[in-house]
This record gives sequence, C-alpha cells and structure tokens, in this order.
Amino acid sequence: MTTSGTRKTPTSTELAAWREYIEAAEEMRRAVSSAMQDQSGVSSGDYSVLLALSEADGHRLRSSALADDIGWERSRLSHHLGRMEKRGLVARDRCGEDNRGAWIAITAEGSSLFRTASAAHFRVIRRLFVDALDDGELEGVRAVSAALRRHVRSTGGNASQDD
Repeated sequence: MTTSGTRKTPTSTELAAWREYIEAAEEMRRAVSSAMQDQSGVSSGDYSVLLALSEADGHRLRSSALADDIGWERSRLSHHLGRMEKRGLVARDRCGEDNRGAWIAITAEGSSLFRTASAAHFRVIRRLFVDALDDGELEGVRAVSAALRRHVRSTGGNASQDD
C-alpha cells in the first residue's frame, strides 16, 4: 500500500492510476453488458439477479438479502423483479414468517435462460478479459482487486471520514 504522507489530495500520478482503473472498468462493463445482451438477450441486471438466485440455498432468497447480494436499492430491485416475473424468470412468494418481505425464487425458465446466458458470459469474459492478460497480469489484477475490496470493507465503505 502506498501513502502520500500528510497530503490529503491525490497526486497527479495517483489520479492517473485512478482514472485508468475506473475508465477501463466502465468500458469493460459496457462491453460485457452489450455482448451479453446481443448474444443471449439477457441484461446485466437480469444476469446479476439470476446468478445470485442460482447460487442461493434452494435457489431462492429474501428480497432484502437479494438486494444486498447484488448491491441494489430495494426499490430498484422491486421494479426489476416485476419485469422479470412478467417474463416468467422469477417468482415471488410472501414470507410466512412475516408479512414484510418476499421470497424470490428462480423459475425453471429462469434457470434455463441463466445457463444459456452463462455460456455467452464465459465466452465474453474469455475474449475481452482473460485473453488480454498473461498469467502474471491476471494474478496482479486478482491481487489488486482483493486488496481494494479488503480496504473498502475495513473502512466500512465510509469514504467521507477525515483522516
């Protein structure tokens, strides 16, 4: 980890690294999302929901847990789930334990679409990400990403605190 002493604002070198990281990540996200939509008809939002549900015990989650898993606001998730439910990809069931939440489950149609989309997703990841890097660079990306995640979690995601 590097430090800039007592300086509170990033240096031009630090800002250049930040911009390269952010712009590359956004460009990669757009390219992957566009390719997924073109190849499988699945949006990145649909894929995030289907992935979380496919990995969950019993292939279902409480709506609040699903929102936390994919990092969405509950209202955004609710609207998106409504569209997915109309397409037969997910089903909502009221929670028996309390009336405040709902269980969200992946349907057979959702599972089938997820499998098709995953094959397309893996091809896109291979072509746009894996093939662009050698083994050492891949390990470097993994290590940097893990360090960033650890740091954000250690701060509780609170970037507004003064040092």
